Amino acid sequence: MKIIHNLENYIAEKSSIITIGTFDGLHIGHQKIISDLVSISKKEKLVSILLTFFPHPRMVLQDSNIEMIDTIDEKQGFLKNLGVDFLIIHPFSNDFSRLSPIDFIRDVLVNKFKISKIIVGYDHRFGRNREANIFDLKNFGEAYNFSVNVIPAQEIKSNSVSSTKIRSAIVKGDIKTANKYLGREFKLIGKVVKGNSIGRKLGFPTANLKIDEEYKIRPSKGVYLIQCIIDSKLFFGMMNYGKRPTLEGKENTIEIHFFSLNKDLYGLKLGIEILEKIRFEKKFDSLESLKKQLILDQKQCQKLLMLKQKINF
Repeated sequence: MKIIHNLENYIAEKSSIITIGTFDGLHIGHQKIISDLVSISKKEKLVSILLTFFPHPRMVLQDSNIEMIDTIDEKQGFLKNLGVDFLIIHPFSNDFSRLSPIDFIRDVLVNKFKISKIIVGYDHRFGRNREANIFDLKNFGEAYNFSVNVIPAQEIKSNSVSSTKIRSAIVKGDIKTANKYLGREFKLIGKVVKGNSIGRKLGFPTANLKIDEEYKIRPSKGVYLIQCIIDSKLFFGMMNYGKRPTLEGKENTIEIHFFSLNKDLYGLKLGIEILEKIRFEKKFDSLESLKKQLILDQKQCQKLLMLKQKINF
């Protein structure tokens, strides 16, 4: 997959099939679109293109502090495994948002990308003020000689999947639902930095994770069962996210205790996959009480892991 920043840098050498969107979370609905994109491109010998935008349009148009399920780097990493020929990341701006539907179709899709087909979700909208819809897109297709493939809503227990629903599940701590909609584990990626070593004194040494991207969504405060690949090996552990009220913490921190890992992790970049929430954040009356609870948390995590292994077996 080739990554191009700014659509002006793309030079079309042959006809293409394209899909367009913010693709936040790259959930199972997005994956269906991309799977069809790649499949059709191979069958019809077209170049497959995924056009996305950064920053998120709502960040620009609504001055919104919207939290994203995936950072732009995480999105690139996940897409590399899906077989797309070109990932084009275009900087979204007020000027770009003012393109009329016909200008976008004619100048960008037809003239720039030489599209033969476009594949989008059932609720796709485009152009200034998102004024054009699927029916308009099909009409443009007839006028400019490209076909439109529409992917219907992906249903899970009668609920259509959306990035909004996944964000809502994450901030509530309902990681099981978020992961089901994502079709993978929700991930936090960051660098391990120095902490205050309180966990080590309690017998629970932790890796303190720092995430640079402020727009990256965080789960609700509490303790979670997690997994992480380090040196090509899978390790399990538990993560605490919150202000550490027992220690009178003022800022939210991410601390991970791995169950069977004795390694200096400082400076490493880790991808933490969150499996399930164990409990909410709680203030304890002493460090000893906190330690007793951490022991219970670890036992609960290990029980869940044994159950998962039995189910998988």
